[in-house]
Amino acid sequence: MREYLRIGKIVRPHGIKGAVKLETLTTDNSRFDTLSDAFIEENGMYRAVKVMPVSHTADSAIVMIDGVSDRNASEALRGKFICVDREHAARLPDGRYFIEDLIGCEVTDSDGAYLGKLRDVMVRPANDVYEIRKENTTLLVPALKKLLVSVDVAEKKIVFDKAVLSEVGLFENDEDDPE
Repeated sequence: MREYLRIGKIVRPHGIKGAVKLETLTTDNSRFDTLSDAFIEENGMYRAVKVMPVSHTADSAIVMIDGVSDRNASEALRGKFICVDREHAARLPDGRYFIEDLIGCEVTDSDGAYLGKLRDVMVRPANDVYEIRKENTTLLVPALKKLLVSVDVAEKKIVFDKAVLSEVGLFENDEDDPE
């Protein structure tokens, strides 16, 4: 599992004093109210920074980053990610997982048939959607409790209920995509 979890993407400067606007990548934006220790992800490296929250909405947050004191400095951070280490990550209730931990899991059905590798989790208003890839086939399924037989992020394995999968799964053939 990755040591750092992305919680926001810097989308632009906010004002002239170095604040940045984040697109939040977390389901609980109140976590930005107390955020102080974070990391900026740059080219696969993580630089520790002190952060001071300013405000947040349902899908964004404004923060000040120590050492970033003007618009030019905040502009240089555009497109970079704000991360936390696992020690400072939000505690999840049972049955909830960090998207970072689900990506890469091998997925099978309850009969043991291999369905592919979980490549993406699309966050949608009704429920998340899992994208599973196997050779030239993509499987899209809603992340429903009744679908999940088991999830083991440590072992990188997910098992879907075969009967439920037949009701909710959408298979697409990717003829033009050799992956």
